[in-house]
Amino acid sequence: MKKTLTCAAAVALLAGCSLIPSYEQPALPVAQAYPQGAAYPAAYPAADASAQAQQTYAVDLGWRDFFADARLRRLIEVALENNRDLRVAALNVEAFRAQYRIERADLFPAIGVAAAETRQRIPADLSTTGRRLIASQYGISLGTTAWEIDLFGRIRSLSEAALEQYFASDETRRSAQIALVASVANAYLTWRADEALLTLTRDTLANYERSYGLTRRSYEEGIASRLDLRQSQTAVENARASLARYTRLVAQDENALVLLLGTGMPADLPPPVGLDQKLTADVPAGLPSDLLQNRPDVLAAEHRLKSANADIGAARAAFFPRIALTASAGTASNQLSGLFAGGSGTWLFQPQISLPLFTAGSLKASLDAATIQKDINVAQYERTVQTAFREVADGLAARGTYTSQLEAQVRFVEAAQDAYNLADRRYRTGVDSYLAVLDAQRSLYNAQQLLIVARQEQLTSEVNLYKALGGGWHDQTRSGADAAGQATPGPSS
Repeated sequence: MKKTLTCAAAVALLAGCSLIPSYEQPALPVAQAYPQGAAYPAAYPAADASAQAQQTYAVDLGWRDFFADARLRRLIEVALENNRDLRVAALNVEAFRAQYRIERADLFPAIGVAAAETRQRIPADLSTTGRRLIASQYGISLGTTAWEIDLFGRIRSLSEAALEQYFASDETRRSAQIALVASVANAYLTWRADEALLTLTRDTLANYERSYGLTRRSYEEGIASRLDLRQSQTAVENARASLARYTRLVAQDENALVLLLGTGMPADLPPPVGLDQKLTADVPAGLPSDLLQNRPDVLAAEHRLKSANADIGAARAAFFPRIALTASAGTASNQLSGLFAGGSGTWLFQPQISLPLFTAGSLKASLDAATIQKDINVAQYERTVQTAFREVADGLAARGTYTSQLEAQVRFVEAAQDAYNLADRRYRTGVDSYLAVLDAQRSLYNAQQLLIVARQEQLTSEVNLYKALGGGWHDQTRSGADAAGQATPGPSS
């Protein structure tokens, strides 16, 4: 009895063995702070621990609170329900979860029941009685076949690798949702901007046509020259070409938005908010280290790194012996009626141990491949962090410069409008040529276009910064205290 307990304790001790290398998170391959300079806004003042606990970061800011346009919020809601890419990402999570369950099931014996019937004709010259025989055998057994005792953690390593891949797939699903929210917002802003440009072009064309009518009457009366008439006509035809272009772009923008929605454009859309109004909330940037906790693509890259690390443990365990057990118990008889008669019980216990002696270097190559794959995942993780840092830095640079650009662009439009009015009056009074009017018209039209495009780019940069900081996962905003008390949501194992 004492020997049995000793053997059981030894098996339990060996069963806890793991050859997975100790995991160490790679050092942050970026600067400790975001860039500083003329393009960047002033850094946020340092806050104490209690103030930081109350602060709401981008990851905690719900997309419903970030976007002020009710029409855009409705479109995002529809996209989250119907987008096919997001649906595929969710199904991939379930697929990786099933794969993890498959790997984990190998830790336990698979027990099954089997019933069999055998009938065999034995020729007379092979029979012990010298007569032809018909032999029958019936049996029922309950047992397990080739259950591997995981002494060196090979199966547990594979199970852990599958679990980390499952976690990575869930983070990928989060990343897909965040990207979808940003993509819908950017497609919507492009659609609205092209609509504004279409309206501007339509109004500009109407003004050009009125100016062309006046010039044509002056030409017919001998006041304006033929050159003035043709110059006015060129402005009209150029505006007509732009009108056709923006009409096409608006239709294509709507098609792109419908694709993201995964369904038709809803009929219950609220009225839109103007592009010149505040459509997004302000988002605090935080610190570069926050990206490691907030960005799902960074978390997914780290889970894949942990999976590769676990694969090394499985490759190491392949060098050691494997022990498999086959056991069964049941009843057997040469007659069906005797299956459950006294003395018909059978049992089988068959342990098997295998030790690799010569594999032509395949085990060493498998270990090298697992180690190299881990190094690849380290580089991919670092690249993901660097990309995240660059995207946030770009967003901060945009935030620090677009306000000044828009203010200057507004003044540019006002000056171009005044210049056009002056040039038109000077031409009508015969002081200046029509070329000055034409140049003023073109300058005003271009300035108005650039203002619309600048507003769209400024809003797009705010959306991209919100995405880069990990925002867009939550529906409603979480308070700083709640966010500090809760870990990043992930799949349950």
